[in-house]
Amino acid sequence: MPSRTSRRTFLGAAAATAGLAACGAPAGSQGRTTIRLFESKTEVIEYVSGLVEEFNRSQSDIWVVHDSSQTSLTAQFVRGAPPDVGMFNYNLETASFVSTGVLVDLAGTPEADSVDPQYQDLVDQFANHRGETSVLPYSITAAGVLYNKALFEQNGVAVPTTWSELIAACETFAANGVVPVELTSAEVWTLAQGLFDYTTGSAADVAAFYEALKSGEDVTFLETFGEAGRKMVEFSRHANPDNASRTYPDGNLAFGRGEAAMYLQGPWALNEVSKVDPDLPVDTFPMPATEDPAEARTRVNLDLSLWIPKSSPHQEEARAFVSWLMSPDVIGRYNGDNLATSPLKGAPPQTDPRMAGLQASLAEGRIYQGANTYIPPGVPVGNYVQDAVFTGDSDTMLRRLDEDWGRLAARDAV
Repeated sequence: MPSRTSRRTFLGAAAATAGLAACGAPAGSQGRTTIRLFESKTEVIEYVSGLVEEFNRSQSDIWVVHDSSQTSLTAQFVRGAPPDVGMFNYNLETASFVSTGVLVDLAGTPEADSVDPQYQDLVDQFANHRGETSVLPYSITAAGVLYNKALFEQNGVAVPTTWSELIAACETFAANGVVPVELTSAEVWTLAQGLFDYTTGSAADVAAFYEALKSGEDVTFLETFGEAGRKMVEFSRHANPDNASRTYPDGNLAFGRGEAAMYLQGPWALNEVSKVDPDLPVDTFPMPATEDPAEARTRVNLDLSLWIPKSSPHQEEARAFVSWLMSPDVIGRYNGDNLATSPLKGAPPQTDPRMAGLQASLAEGRIYQGANTYIPPGVPVGNYVQDAVFTGDSDTMLRRLDEDWGRLAARDAV
C-alpha cells in the first residue's frame, strides 16, 4: 500500500539523505558523478544492490549509490531531495508524482519505445500528465490462483476455466476430504489482493470502471461489482474453516504442507512455500468469474517502475543508468530470477513452471490491475472484504465503497 507522510517518516527521509551525504566518497567513486537510486522493495534489495555494483564496475563515469531505506517518497520530494532515479512499485503514491508533472518525460527515448504498450497503459490507468511518459514499467508481477497439481490429479479435477467449473472443483475436493482453498482472513491485505481482486477482475473491466468513476459518470461499485461480490462470498465458503485466525505465514505453511488444493496468492508466496516443501508441484491459473473462459484474466501490477525527477541535477547520468537497467539482458535477468514478467516488446515469457498457467493470459493481453489498488489507503477495503467473508453480505461492502468514494470526491471538490 502507498506510504503515508508523517513527522516520523519525514524526519526519517531527511536523516537518510543526510546520512548518504555525510558518509564520504566510497572507494572506487573518486572522479565520478554520484547519483542516488531509491529502491526499497524488501525482497529484492540484495539483488538490486548486485545490479548497482555491476553497473558501477561496467564504466568509470557514474557511481550509483543504492538507497534502500524505508522512507517516504513524498517526504523526499517535499524537502526537495528526491532520488536521481526511482525504482519503485507503481502505486497511488507514485502516480501522484506523475499527475503533478514533477517527473521527466521519457517519451521518444529508446527505452520508452521498447516497452510493450499493454504494460505502458497500466501507468496511464492511474495517472497521466499532458500525455507524457514519465514512468517506465520495469517488472510485471502476474498473480492468480496457486494450485497443488498433485491434489488436482489425485482427485480427478481439471484446471477450471469457468465459474461453474471452479465451484464444481471446490465441491469435489470437499467431498474427498480436501480443503478446496486456503484463505488467510486474519490479514486483510490478502483478502483485498486475492479474493476481492480476482473475482472483480475477471468479472468486469476494472480500468474502465475507475475511469468512469473518476470522470463523474453514474456508475457504482454495487452495480458494477455486485455479481462478482456475491461470487466472492460463495467461493469463500469453500475455504479452510479456521481462515478467520490464519495469517499470511500460516497460509504459506499450510499450502506448502499440501493442506489445501488452492491458494489465492501471487508469486511472492512461492519462495516461502518452497521452504516448506521444495518439491511441491505448483502451478497458477487465472481465476474465472464468468462462464466465458476468454474472460478469465490475470491480475498484474507494476512491481517495479523507473522514473527520474525533473529536479535531479544529474539528468544525463540518471538517463544513462536507466538505459542500462532497461537493456534486454539486465531487465530480462531481473524478471527471470524474480518470478516476474519483462515489460519489453518481444520479451520471452516467464519460464518457471509454477507460473506456466498464466502465460497464455499474458500473451493474449487478458490482464488487469486489481480493483483494490485504485482505492486510496484511507478507505479500508480489506476490512470491508473481511466483513463480507464473515457475514456473507457483499452488497454492504460495495455500498460502503460507494459511500467512501463519494466522500472522497466531495472532499477533493472543495
